[in-house]
Amino acid sequence: MRTVIPDAAAMHEFGRSVAALLRAGDLIVLTGPLGAGKTTFTRGLGEGLQVRGAVTSPTFVLARTHPSTVGGPPLVHVDAYRLGSALELDDLDIDFARSIVVVEWGRGMLDGLADAWLDIEIERPVGASQAEASVVTAHPDEVLDLDEPRTVTVTPHGPRWADSGAFNE
Repeated sequence: MRTVIPDAAAMHEFGRSVAALLRAGDLIVLTGPLGAGKTTFTRGLGEGLQVRGAVTSPTFVLARTHPSTVGGPPLVHVDAYRLGSALELDDLDIDFARSIVVVEWGRGMLDGLADAWLDIEIERPVGASQAEASVVTAHPDEVLDLDEPRTVTVTPHGPRWADSGAFNE
């Protein structure tokens, strides 16, 4: 599925809508450049899952667990940028079976760890506004998320998503 998300509020809402489709054991690989909206999407996801704690850009931690406030599975938010392989991801000892896991920058790191996942790629416009998007905000762990359209591609992998029809074109 490929769609255009017009602004940050819509990206947040997209995260909420994806949350409604998830269950324990689901894995999302989230890819995109700085300022693309990965954290905005994940905040919406966390809100939709009703988890505790502010979902922030995972700059200073490798993984943060957000417990559910309603008895659902926790959300585990992982920054794989500094990891070298699937083995290092596995070393984090994440309970993949009982959690919903979002791995930023995790493409290519799932070998042997999962048989199903959603690959979500966020593309942001390239040009003059990209230079503006690299300006750091008052929060040093976040990059300014300009309110401009993003193209989001969701590619389901594995048996969990094969017959769901959730992300058909």
